Amino acid sequence: MTVIKNPEIQASLTTGQRAGRALAGFAKYFSLLLASFIAVLPIYSCLIVAFKTDEEYALSAPMALPKNFLDFDNFRTVWVDGSMGKAFMTSFFVVIMVVVFSVLIGSMLAYVLNRFAFPGNGLIRNLFLFATLIPGIAMQVTIYQIMNRFNLINSLFGYILLQCGTDVISIYIFLQYFENLPDSLDESAILEGCTYYGVFFKILFPLLRPAMVTVMILKGIGVYNEYYTANLYLQDKTKFVTISTALYSFTGPFGNRYNVICAGVILTMIPILLIFIFCQQAIYSGLAAGAVKG
Repeated sequence: MTVIKNPEIQASLTTGQRAGRALAGFAKYFSLLLASFIAVLPIYSCLIVAFKTDEEYALSAPMALPKNFLDFDNFRTVWVDGSMGKAFMTSFFVVIMVVVFSVLIGSMLAYVLNRFAFPGNGLIRNLFLFATLIPGIAMQVTIYQIMNRFNLINSLFGYILLQCGTDVISIYIFLQYFENLPDSLDESAILEGCTYYGVFFKILFPLLRPAMVTVMILKGIGVYNEYYTANLYLQDKTKFVTISTALYSFTGPFGNRYNVICAGVILTMIPILLIFIFCQQAIYSGLAAGAVKG
Protein backbone atom coordinates (compact mmCIF):
# COMPACT_ATOMS: atom_id res chain seq x y z
CA MET A 1 0.00 0.00 0.00
CA THR A 2 1.43 3.33 -1.07
CA VAL A 3 1.03 6.33 1.22
CA ILE A 4 0.59 9.58 -0.66
CA LYS A 5 2.44 12.44 1.03
CA ASN A 6 1.34 15.99 0.44
CA PRO A 7 4.36 18.34 0.32
CA GLU A 8 2.16 21.39 1.04
CA ILE A 9 0.83 19.85 4.27
CA GLN A 10 4.36 18.94 5.35
CA ALA A 11 5.55 22.46 4.58
CA SER A 12 2.68 23.99 6.55
CA LEU A 13 3.37 21.72 9.53
CA THR A 14 7.05 22.55 9.44
CA THR A 15 6.30 26.27 9.30
CA GLY A 16 3.91 25.94 12.25
CA GLN A 17 6.46 24.07 14.28
CA ARG A 18 9.09 26.68 13.50
CA ALA A 19 6.72 29.46 14.47
CA GLY A 20 5.91 27.69 17.75
CA ARG A 21 9.57 27.21 18.58
CA ALA A 22 10.34 30.81 17.70
CA LEU A 23 7.47 32.01 19.89
CA ALA A 24 8.61 29.81 22.77
CA GLY A 25 12.18 31.06 22.41
CA PHE A 26 11.03 34.67 22.31
CA ALA A 27 8.90 34.19 25.42
CA LYS A 28 11.81 32.54 27.24
CA TYR A 29 14.35 35.23 26.47
CA PHE A 30 11.85 38.02 27.00
CA SER A 31 11.02 36.70 30.48
CA LEU A 32 14.74 36.43 31.29
CA LEU A 33 15.40 39.97 30.10
CA LEU A 34 12.39 41.27 32.02
CA ALA A 35 13.50 39.53 35.22
CA SER A 36 17.05 40.86 34.77
CA PHE A 37 15.74 44.38 34.21
CA ILE A 38 13.59 44.21 37.35
CA ALA A 39 16.57 42.93 39.37
CA VAL A 40 19.12 45.42 38.03
CA LEU A 41 16.90 48.56 38.03
CA PRO A 42 17.00 49.14 41.84
CA ILE A 43 20.79 48.63 41.88
CA TYR A 44 21.23 51.05 38.98
CA SER A 45 19.00 53.64 40.64
CA CYS A 46 20.86 53.26 43.94
CA LEU A 47 24.21 53.61 42.18
CA ILE A 48 23.42 56.87 40.38
CA VAL A 49 21.75 58.39 43.46
CA ALA A 50 24.84 57.57 45.55
CA PHE A 51 26.94 60.00 43.48
CA LYS A 52 24.47 62.89 43.65
CA THR A 53 24.91 65.85 45.94
CA ASP A 54 22.08 66.99 48.20
CA GLU A 55 21.14 69.72 45.72
CA GLU A 56 21.21 67.35 42.73
CA TYR A 57 19.07 64.80 44.54
CA ALA A 58 16.50 67.46 45.48
CA LEU A 59 16.24 69.06 42.03
CA SER A 60 16.94 66.28 39.48
CA ALA A 61 14.82 63.36 38.38
CA PRO A 62 15.32 60.05 40.23
CA MET A 63 16.87 58.32 37.20
CA ALA A 64 18.87 61.31 35.98
CA LEU A 65 22.62 60.81 35.86
CA PRO A 66 24.79 62.75 38.33
CA LYS A 67 27.06 65.49 37.09
CA ASN A 68 30.21 63.94 38.53
CA PHE A 69 30.82 60.22 39.03
CA LEU A 70 34.13 60.99 40.75
CA ASP A 71 32.53 62.76 43.71
CA PHE A 72 32.85 60.38 46.68
CA ASP A 73 31.65 62.81 49.37
CA ASN A 74 28.59 60.68 50.11
CA PHE A 75 30.76 57.60 50.62
CA ARG A 76 33.08 59.50 52.94
CA THR A 77 30.09 60.85 54.86
CA VAL A 78 28.51 57.47 55.38
CA TRP A 79 31.84 55.91 56.34
CA VAL A 80 32.73 58.59 58.93
CA ASP A 81 29.38 59.83 60.26
CA GLY A 82 27.70 56.44 60.04
CA SER A 83 30.58 54.57 61.73
CA MET A 84 30.59 52.10 58.86
CA GLY A 85 34.04 50.78 59.75
CA LYS A 86 32.85 49.78 63.21
CA ALA A 87 29.60 48.46 61.74
CA PHE A 88 31.49 46.23 59.29
CA MET A 89 33.65 44.82 62.08
CA THR A 90 30.62 44.10 64.28
CA SER A 91 28.56 42.58 61.47
CA PHE A 92 31.40 40.36 60.23
CA PHE A 93 32.11 39.13 63.76
CA VAL A 94 28.43 38.34 64.34
CA VAL A 95 28.05 36.62 60.96
CA ILE A 96 31.13 34.44 61.48
CA MET A 97 30.11 33.39 65.00
CA VAL A 98 26.49 32.72 64.02
CA VAL A 99 27.43 30.75 60.90
CA VAL A 100 29.98 28.60 62.75
CA PHE A 101 27.64 27.76 65.62
CA SER A 102 24.65 27.26 63.30
CA VAL A 103 26.58 24.76 61.18
CA LEU A 104 27.89 22.86 64.22
CA ILE A 105 24.63 22.81 66.19
CA GLY A 106 22.42 22.15 63.15
CA SER A 107 24.59 19.29 61.85
CA MET A 108 24.87 17.68 65.29
CA LEU A 109 21.12 17.79 65.90
CA ALA A 110 20.44 16.43 62.42
CA TYR A 111 22.95 13.62 63.00
CA VAL A 112 21.25 12.57 66.25
CA LEU A 113 17.73 12.77 64.80
CA ASN A 114 18.66 10.88 61.64
CA ARG A 115 21.00 8.19 62.93
CA PHE A 116 19.49 7.31 66.32
CA ALA A 117 16.03 5.92 67.07
CA PHE A 118 14.78 6.98 70.52
CA PRO A 119 11.40 7.83 72.07
CA GLY A 120 10.36 11.33 71.10
CA ASN A 121 12.36 11.50 67.86
CA GLY A 122 9.27 12.09 65.75
CA LEU A 123 7.88 14.53 68.33
CA ILE A 124 11.03 16.66 68.20
CA ARG A 125 10.88 16.79 64.40
CA ASN A 126 7.23 17.83 64.52
CA LEU A 127 8.02 20.52 67.09
CA PHE A 128 10.74 21.89 64.82
CA LEU A 129 8.24 21.95 61.95
CA PHE A 130 5.66 23.65 64.16
CA ALA A 131 8.24 26.28 65.16
CA THR A 132 8.81 27.22 61.52
CA LEU A 133 5.07 27.91 61.10
CA ILE A 134 4.93 30.45 63.95
CA PRO A 135 5.68 34.03 62.82
CA GLY A 136 8.76 35.36 64.53
CA ILE A 137 7.09 38.67 65.35
CA ALA A 138 4.43 36.81 67.38
CA MET A 139 7.08 35.59 69.86
CA GLN A 140 8.99 38.85 70.28
CA VAL A 141 7.27 39.86 73.54
CA THR A 142 8.14 36.58 75.22
CA ILE A 143 11.65 36.49 73.78
CA TYR A 144 12.30 40.08 74.87
CA GLN A 145 11.18 39.26 78.41
CA ILE A 146 13.51 36.24 78.50
CA MET A 147 16.43 38.26 77.15
CA ASN A 148 15.75 41.02 79.67
CA ARG A 149 15.52 38.54 82.55
CA PHE A 150 18.99 37.16 81.72
CA ASN A 151 20.44 40.68 81.18
CA LEU A 152 21.16 39.99 77.50
CA ILE A 153 19.80 43.30 76.19
CA ASN A 154 22.62 45.49 74.81
CA SER A 155 24.85 42.43 74.81
CA LEU A 156 26.64 41.22 71.70
CA PHE A 157 26.75 37.72 73.18
CA GLY A 158 22.99 37.78 73.68
CA TYR A 159 22.40 38.95 70.11
CA ILE A 160 24.62 36.17 68.74
CA LEU A 161 22.90 33.61 70.98
CA LEU A 162 19.51 34.78 69.79
CA GLN A 163 20.51 34.50 66.12
CA CYS A 164 21.89 30.98 66.66
CA GLY A 165 18.78 29.84 68.50
CA THR A 166 16.32 30.72 65.75
CA ASP A 167 17.69 28.44 63.05
CA VAL A 168 15.33 25.53 62.37
CA ILE A 169 15.75 25.65 58.60
CA SER A 170 19.42 24.61 58.80
CA ILE A 171 18.47 21.53 60.83
CA TYR A 172 16.08 20.41 58.08
CA ILE A 173 18.72 21.08 55.41
CA PHE A 174 21.18 18.83 57.24
CA LEU A 175 18.46 16.24 57.86
CA GLN A 176 17.66 16.02 54.16
CA TYR A 177 21.33 15.63 53.31
CA PHE A 178 21.89 12.93 55.96
CA GLU A 179 19.17 10.93 54.20
CA ASN A 180 21.50 10.62 51.18
CA LEU A 181 24.50 9.40 53.21
CA PRO A 182 24.41 5.59 53.59
CA ASP A 183 24.46 3.98 57.02
CA SER A 184 27.29 1.74 55.81
CA LEU A 185 29.70 4.63 56.43
CA ASP A 186 28.80 4.64 60.13
CA GLU A 187 28.83 0.87 60.44
CA SER A 188 32.22 0.48 58.78
CA ALA A 189 33.77 3.14 60.98
CA ILE A 190 32.30 1.65 64.17
CA LEU A 191 33.61 -1.81 63.22
CA GLU A 192 37.06 -0.26 62.88
CA GLY A 193 36.79 1.03 66.46
CA CYS A 194 35.67 4.60 65.79
CA THR A 195 33.43 6.30 68.33
CA TYR A 196 30.24 8.17 67.48
CA TYR A 197 32.10 11.45 67.81
CA GLY A 198 34.76 10.16 65.42
CA VAL A 199 32.12 8.98 62.96
CA PHE A 200 30.53 12.39 62.92
CA PHE A 201 33.59 14.67 62.87
CA LYS A 202 35.99 12.52 60.84
CA ILE A 203 33.68 10.84 58.31
CA LEU A 204 30.24 12.44 58.02
CA PHE A 205 30.98 16.08 58.76
CA PRO A 206 33.45 16.51 55.86
CA LEU A 207 30.81 15.07 53.51
CA LEU A 208 28.29 17.76 54.49
CA ARG A 209 30.00 20.40 52.38
CA PRO A 210 27.03 21.12 50.05
CA ALA A 211 24.66 21.41 53.00
CA MET A 212 27.13 23.59 54.90
CA VAL A 213 27.50 25.93 51.93
CA THR A 214 23.71 26.25 51.67
CA VAL A 215 23.33 26.96 55.39
CA MET A 216 26.20 29.45 55.35
CA ILE A 217 24.65 31.37 52.45
CA LEU A 218 21.13 31.47 53.88
CA LYS A 219 22.16 32.19 57.46
CA GLY A 220 25.01 34.55 56.61
CA ILE A 221 22.99 36.76 54.29
CA GLY A 222 20.05 36.77 56.69
CA VAL A 223 22.17 37.88 59.65
CA TYR A 224 24.17 40.36 57.56
CA ASN A 225 21.00 42.13 56.37
CA GLU A 226 19.04 41.78 59.63
CA TYR A 227 17.71 45.04 61.07
CA TYR A 228 14.73 44.43 63.35
CA THR A 229 16.46 42.22 65.92
CA ALA A 230 19.68 44.25 65.85
CA ASN A 231 17.77 47.47 66.43
CA LEU A 232 15.65 45.94 69.20
CA TYR A 233 18.32 44.16 71.24
CA LEU A 234 21.39 46.31 70.51
CA GLN A 235 19.85 49.55 71.73
CA ASP A 236 23.08 51.40 72.55
CA LYS A 237 24.00 52.61 69.05
CA THR A 238 27.20 54.26 70.28
CA LYS A 239 28.53 50.91 71.48
CA PHE A 240 26.92 48.36 69.14
CA VAL A 241 26.23 49.26 65.53
CA THR A 242 25.68 46.88 62.63
CA ILE A 243 25.48 47.45 58.90
CA SER A 244 21.71 47.82 58.88
CA THR A 245 21.44 50.06 61.94
CA ALA A 246 24.28 52.27 60.68
CA LEU A 247 22.31 53.13 57.54
CA TYR A 248 19.33 54.27 59.59
CA SER A 249 21.42 56.93 61.30
CA PHE A 250 20.76 59.12 58.24
CA THR A 251 16.97 58.99 58.67
CA GLY A 252 15.02 61.19 61.01
CA PRO A 253 11.93 63.34 61.52
CA PHE A 254 13.54 66.30 59.70
CA GLY A 255 14.30 64.43 56.49
CA ASN A 256 16.12 61.47 55.05
CA ARG A 257 19.42 61.74 53.17
CA TYR A 258 18.70 59.04 50.61
CA ASN A 259 21.78 59.86 48.54
CA VAL A 260 24.00 59.08 51.53
CA ILE A 261 21.93 56.00 52.36
CA CYS A 262 22.37 54.73 48.79
CA ALA A 263 26.12 55.24 49.13
CA GLY A 264 26.02 53.12 52.27
CA VAL A 265 23.99 50.45 50.50
CA ILE A 266 26.63 50.27 47.74
CA LEU A 267 29.34 49.85 50.38
CA THR A 268 27.43 47.03 52.07
CA MET A 269 27.01 45.23 48.73
CA ILE A 270 30.75 45.16 47.95
CA PRO A 271 31.78 42.48 50.52
CA ILE A 272 28.94 40.15 49.49
CA LEU A 273 29.82 40.62 45.83
CA LEU A 274 33.50 39.84 46.46
CA ILE A 275 32.66 36.75 48.51
CA PHE A 276 30.39 35.50 45.75
CA ILE A 277 33.03 36.08 43.05
CA PHE A 278 35.78 34.25 44.91
CA CYS A 279 33.59 31.47 46.35
CA GLN A 280 31.22 30.80 43.47
CA GLN A 281 32.93 27.52 42.62
CA ALA A 282 32.32 26.23 46.15
CA ILE A 283 28.76 27.54 46.03
CA TYR A 284 27.90 25.86 42.73
CA SER A 285 29.93 22.67 42.84
CA GLY A 286 30.11 21.45 46.43
CA LEU A 287 29.79 17.68 46.00
CA ALA A 288 30.24 14.63 48.22
CA ALA A 289 32.09 12.65 45.55
CA GLY A 290 34.29 9.80 46.65
CA ALA A 291 32.45 9.07 49.88
CA VAL A 292 32.22 5.34 49.22
CA LYS A 293 34.94 3.47 47.43
CA GLY A 294 33.81 0.51 45.39
